[in-house]
Amino acid sequence: MSQPQAVREVWRGLDCTRITLPHGDNVRVADFGAQVLSWTARGRERLFLSERAVLDGSAAIRGGVPVCFPQFNQRGPAAGLPKHGFARNLPWQAGALELAGKGARLTLRLCSSAASHARWPEAFALALVLDLQPNSLRISLQVRNQGDTPWAFTGALHSYLAVDDVQQAWLTGLQGQPEWDAVRDAHGQASAQLRFGSEFDRVYTASLAPLVLHYGSETLTISQSPEWAQTVVWNPGAQLCATLADMEREGWRQMLCVEAAQVYTPISVAPGQTWQGWQQLTVG
Repeated sequence: MSQPQAVREVWRGLDCTRITLPHGDNVRVADFGAQVLSWTARGRERLFLSERAVLDGSAAIRGGVPVCFPQFNQRGPAAGLPKHGFARNLPWQAGALELAGKGARLTLRLCSSAASHARWPEAFALALVLDLQPNSLRISLQVRNQGDTPWAFTGALHSYLAVDDVQQAWLTGLQGQPEWDAVRDAHGQASAQLRFGSEFDRVYTASLAPLVLHYGSETLTISQSPEWAQTVVWNPGAQLCATLADMEREGWRQMLCVEAAQVYTPISVAPGQTWQGWQQLTVG
């Protein structure tokens, strides 16, 4: 194979696109939710997908990179929206593969429709752009106001990162950043190294510098654009994980969510304007 290729496939019942680079790195993204389900770099899977994830289109998928829009958790623009919004629960349209340097780019799109208007009345157009390069994956969310009046949203790229054992992993790069510990409802500042074992659910003011996830002999560099004001770090721990029907009992040990997010202050988008924010994952 001399150049990147994209193949349409049905994977575990989901319509997907799989992009493969000549040297072997690949990514799989589902039409359902435009959810990245797998990213292999240097011969290793870099994303966590629960063995018990619901993959029949009836519920959000536990793992990969869910797109949270138009709200993060229950912090959103309207009453009655589902947790993390509805974009991750609707089918998107995948476009054609584009060559980009040594890699490839794929764009998936979602526009407001009767299905979205049943939950939220605003007119919008979303694009999720995947830029796959050797050892690197950038995921960009573009949000366009297609209506006649301004509206606002919160959201996230809710990335589930794969680790060998989260209790042996640590995250650096957030030292000194304002921190809200949602488990204890306590405010403070991030330590130099974030370590994990029990339930961990914290929101940080985003750092301008990249974060680094250390696990075993591997490192993963995590960057996000300044358009996302916060970074969320989450692991359910053993006790909460045992209550999640779509997570295997020991699944919490193999994952850590590091999310580019907008949690506190909604982003306002004027008619005809487009907002964009990205997260980039780089091995080594």
